[in-house]
Amino acid sequence: MKKNGSRILIVDDEEDIRVMLSRLMEKEGFRALSAPDGNTALKMIRHETPDALVLDVRMPDIDGMEVLRKIKKIGADCPVVMMTAYAEVDDAVEAMRAGAYDYIAKPFDSRDVIRTVRRALDERNLTNKTKVLPSRVQEIKTLREMMGASDKITRLVSDVKCVAASDLSVVIAGETGSGKELVARAIHHASPRSKAPFIAIDCGAIPETLLENELFGHEKGSYTGADRQKMGKLQSAEGGTLFLDEIGDLPIGSQAKFLRALQDRTFYYVGGMKLITLDVRIIAACNRDLHVLTTSGAFRQDLFYRLNEFTMTIPPLRERREDILFLAKRFLDIMNIDLNKSVKGFSESALDILLHHEWPGNVRELQSCIRRAVLLADDLITEEHLDIERDLVPSLAFAQEVPGMPWQDFSLKEIIERNNVAVERKVLFEVLKHTNGNKAKAARILKIDYKTIHTKLKKVGIPAYGGGL
Repeated sequence: MKKNGSRILIVDDEEDIRVMLSRLMEKEGFRALSAPDGNTALKMIRHETPDALVLDVRMPDIDGMEVLRKIKKIGADCPVVMMTAYAEVDDAVEAMRAGAYDYIAKPFDSRDVIRTVRRALDERNLTNKTKVLPSRVQEIKTLREMMGASDKITRLVSDVKCVAASDLSVVIAGETGSGKELVARAIHHASPRSKAPFIAIDCGAIPETLLENELFGHEKGSYTGADRQKMGKLQSAEGGTLFLDEIGDLPIGSQAKFLRALQDRTFYYVGGMKLITLDVRIIAACNRDLHVLTTSGAFRQDLFYRLNEFTMTIPPLRERREDILFLAKRFLDIMNIDLNKSVKGFSESALDILLHHEWPGNVRELQSCIRRAVLLADDLITEEHLDIERDLVPSLAFAQEVPGMPWQDFSLKEIIERNNVAVERKVLFEVLKHTNGNKAKAARILKIDYKTIHTKLKKVGIPAYGGGL
């Protein structure tokens, strides 16, 4: 794999762990460094600060917590991921409060390690880029300056300031890529809980069988393979904010347990007997209408009312087009630094395309589009550099593609149903063609879940692998 230049320092007194993690990091394209103890690690950091640190808590002479404090004291700019063979609650809470980015428990899943390190690097890179941006962009400090200056964003910022001062639970509604987590973080950082952790969990990205384990944590021996106690996200966010992204994907069974925890402000580890108190603020986000989900029975009404103490809706980018050019220029500045380019701006035709595109992926789609354009362009971004296709809009023209429709033999309802299937088939085929058969990406474009796209592919007769008609 191509090296990305990020240097990851692994600090552990066990040589086997250092070797295993070093190989894992190298395999993922990082440059792995290692140290057998805390003092060696501090000497290496003083000489050249790594991009991220994976640090064991339990070590002889100087333990991981002391190393973490010294790193923060000398002002080394690197996120620290703590790891422990004990997964003790006190260790993890103390580490988070001392400035650790996150923690992982031994024995750990390699995928969890890589995901955590990548998240840490992403946040560090974003922070550093903002520090070195030109003066015009360097002043981006507020949510309004991050999202735009339209009237709708101004009202949104006003709502953020209002609700941040309270401890109300908040539901943030908005389409995929519109900036729900950005708003959630803004609420947290403007609140009295700002010095405590902000912990995010994507309810749609974790298998149902593991979700309660992620939320509540588990006791040693609670299930096969649970040979260590593990803290859940609820407790990791102690004193701070827990952000539940895509709350609509929370399984109905888990909803009841989560509601009980919120009402009683207490919970148990999975398989545990010790009652744990809960002091967190909950911010939830969903790209679907929770009212509709409660009506259909997919989401508990009592949980909805418990969460919905304050609702905010982020308008899609197509409804605030005055923000498009501001965001495009902001992303241009960031990508110039990120990609070591000096693209000056946009041609008139490129600006026209940006303004009139519907942006189904919202700000995230715009950012991705600008990144690609900056990579390809030399002086100005032109129409040819923008990877924007015409929006897929189903139309009655699709019905004309259904051959031999015996109109006289069917009712209007039956005719419409048959044409709906033809429309679905055409749209699914075109989107899968656009994503090269990637069903997960197609589901995100169509704003449906992964299970639904499989059901629809079967319904309209498109092979599961996304092959042709």
